[in-house]
Amino acid sequence: MKENLAFVGLGHMGQAMATNLLLAGYPLTLYNRTPGRAANLEERGARMADSPADAVRNAQVVFTMLTDDEALEELTTGPDGILEGLQAGAIHVSCSTVAPGTNARLAQAHEEKGSQLVAAPVFGKPIVAATGQLWVCLSGPAEAKARIAPLLLPLSQGTFDLGDEVGAANVVKLCGNFMLGAAIEAMAEAFTLAEKCGVSREQVYEIMTTSLFDSPAYRSYGRMIADEDYKPAGAAPFLLQKDLRLTLAEAREHKVPMPVANIVLDHLTATVARHTSADEDWTSFARRVSESAGLIR
Repeated sequence: MKENLAFVGLGHMGQAMATNLLLAGYPLTLYNRTPGRAANLEERGARMADSPADAVRNAQVVFTMLTDDEALEELTTGPDGILEGLQAGAIHVSCSTVAPGTNARLAQAHEEKGSQLVAAPVFGKPIVAATGQLWVCLSGPAEAKARIAPLLLPLSQGTFDLGDEVGAANVVKLCGNFMLGAAIEAMAEAFTLAEKCGVSREQVYEIMTTSLFDSPAYRSYGRMIADEDYKPAGAAPFLLQKDLRLTLAEAREHKVPMPVANIVLDHLTATVARHTSADEDWTSFARRVSESAGLIR
């Protein structure tokens, strides 16, 4: 018999992941602060709960995919939160992009209640999540990671085990998002330079992704930057602004200079301040480079 699961947080990523768990045959109970987002999953047989505590009451494993640290802490430790309803021996799989210290604090709270937390942030856009091709970084108790391994098969193409220190997976996730931001900044600068020198952005994109930078990140994000078409949104600019802030907070704590991260954060902040269209990807911060070079579309 398959374990009873709960899923808390049904944004684009959460919906895609919950759908794949449901299609894999797992009994699933859902909670989302905006209930209407669960309608299609209810039609497939999922149950909608009135609170996180209600959602996890009969669950052996609960997944969370939430916007930020505040939401994760509130829905885990707050009134009618996950810790109020989760049974002893259950596992919380925390997939949100949050500070390493946030999951470390929550892991301690779980331990006091007799449950466990595994950090499991993911790499991949919602379209990747929908096809079950995410990459998952894992950190936390070894026995808990082993127990959730079958549940990750419908969600991912592979996992990376970062050991027992629960915050480690979140460090890697922040590093990865910073590296994506740095790649976007580099492509935006390079394509803008080429354009102002009379070489098409498209041609530079084709050359670079065929030779030196033949990788998924450069191909997918590079196409958006070359075309200057930033729809549909994989992740909103404000979400990655939050991630860069978390990255720089870790950098300050550990005395690591990250000047490129500051540049990316500044461009994301300007993009958010301009009230970018809700359906534009975070890659749209590349526009700030073109604007600075006098290329106003």
